[in-house]
Amino acid sequence: MTNVFKFATVALGALSLVACGSGDSAASGGQAIRAVGSSTVYPFATVVAETFSRNFPDFAAPLIEGNGTGAGIALFCEGAGADTPSMAHASRRMKQDEFETCTANGVTNITEIQVGLDGIAFASAQGGLQMNLSPEIVYRALAANPFGQPQTADSWNDVDPSLPDLPILVYGPPSTSGTRDAMKELVLEAGCKTDPAMAALKETDEDRYKQICTEVRDDGAYVDQGEQDNLIVQKIEGNPNAVGVFGYSYLEENADRVQGLTMNGVAPTYENIASFTYPGARPLYVYVKKDHVDAVPGLREFLATWAESWGVGGVLAQIGLVASPDDVMARSAAAVTDLPVLTAADFE
Repeated sequence: MTNVFKFATVALGALSLVACGSGDSAASGGQAIRAVGSSTVYPFATVVAETFSRNFPDFAAPLIEGNGTGAGIALFCEGAGADTPSMAHASRRMKQDEFETCTANGVTNITEIQVGLDGIAFASAQGGLQMNLSPEIVYRALAANPFGQPQTADSWNDVDPSLPDLPILVYGPPSTSGTRDAMKELVLEAGCKTDPAMAALKETDEDRYKQICTEVRDDGAYVDQGEQDNLIVQKIEGNPNAVGVFGYSYLEENADRVQGLTMNGVAPTYENIASFTYPGARPLYVYVKKDHVDAVPGLREFLATWAESWGVGGVLAQIGLVASPDDVMARSAAAVTDLPVLTAADFE
């Protein structure tokens, strides 16, 4: 596979420079589309932006920022004016409190569009550490206080006698990342709930339950690498005993350098994520301000370019995006045209 991620990023960087020039920007359609958010969605967004700029050269090149799901949605929700982002990318669904912040700041007409699927891949260097993980194993290894008890595991063998007697060292995303949020929900919390006492605790003290089930240890066994999944790849490539956590697309892009670790005996592959057989499968989203669609030049066409790119065999599938099921893809395509507005009821 060609290194399309690097190409797209470089190409878009050049296009963005054009968009930032006052004279050239006006000549190419005025105000540029600005999209912020998930580092997982970022490579896909850059390819869509490059395609859009090639097909619609009269519009300013989109400005794409990979600053993390949480940070991106916060920027998106700051207000509805022309100086605010028109779109946010997210590797998990917008939270109710984020929606309420948007509403309080006058961002009231938001459309949610699922663009595809991704998987939270656990990986090691090619030829490096091999393990069959499970949500419970990962939880016991990475939780600050597994099942409410002090964290005492130093090696994988301490977690499960069948695992290697090697130190636990996991490079992963920061707390602002949608990948970290999804890891908490799809892996850590799932592992925590294998204890019936934790499920009971959720009913009586949800805050305590969340702390026990999703708080990650901070003693050096888990290393936050910021919003840079490529750096995680570099770290585990340089240490055959380390494990990395990132979106499936980065595993696919770097298949010559890293290998996926199975979860419940299931490998993180395109087919297993598409069928939700792999435990870490998750949807990816873009959010758009409906009020910006006809106010920001090219935004409607940019959304259409997304829809033309996310299908099975499309340009985004070629770089690791897993296409949504047919019914979801049909709803997403309709949302691009109809722009349905999110309401508080959608979060109930």
